[in-house]
Amino acid sequence: MIRLLIVDDQELFRQGLASLLTVEDDLVVVGQACQGTEAITLTQQLQPDVVLMDVRMPVCDGVVATREINQRYPWIRILVLTTFDDDEYIWQSLSAGALGYLLKRTPSQQVAAAIRSVYHGHGQLGPTIAPKVFARLSSNTLPQADYQNLLSKRELEVLKLVGQGKNNLEIVRSLHLTEGTVKNYVTQILSKLKLRDRVQAALWAQQNLL
Repeated sequence: MIRLLIVDDQELFRQGLASLLTVEDDLVVVGQACQGTEAITLTQQLQPDVVLMDVRMPVCDGVVATREINQRYPWIRILVLTTFDDDEYIWQSLSAGALGYLLKRTPSQQVAAAIRSVYHGHGQLGPTIAPKVFARLSSNTLPQADYQNLLSKRELEVLKLVGQGKNNLEIVRSLHLTEGTVKNYVTQILSKLKLRDRVQAALWAQQNLL
């Protein structure tokens, strides 16, 4: 059973979404929050598997809440579900640690499928969101021969796992490395591919390696 926390300042939307998702046999809504600060508190108390996060909210917005939750509880997955498809909202949310970004007009069955995908550590971008993200990454896309020459076999292994949504501890267990070694590999990968952060690395890997 995938435990969900819904975060949105529109009560009717929260309740409607909760009703639609609880029809799914493997999903259960364990809590609802109306803004980011409450989301952070409820995340600590309830330890959901996936947080459905709106972006624009009073008191504390979704980007700030996403960053805080991701830093404190990196094993909890965050899927942004919002009205806004502004490039900066998208990029800020992904950079803060969200694994997915969907618009509210997405049908409930597709939202449920995205929740399952994010829960398993895979990125999930809406059909109008993905082109914006990949367009921003296009300047960092290298021919296959170039990145194979730039990256060692081990760096490629680490990068593939980053692309699958794995955090450092999960990569440590998969490759039997120390956490410090994994951090060093990630730093080297970002430098060699001229990527800004781990989110860019994950998206780059999904586009080129997976």
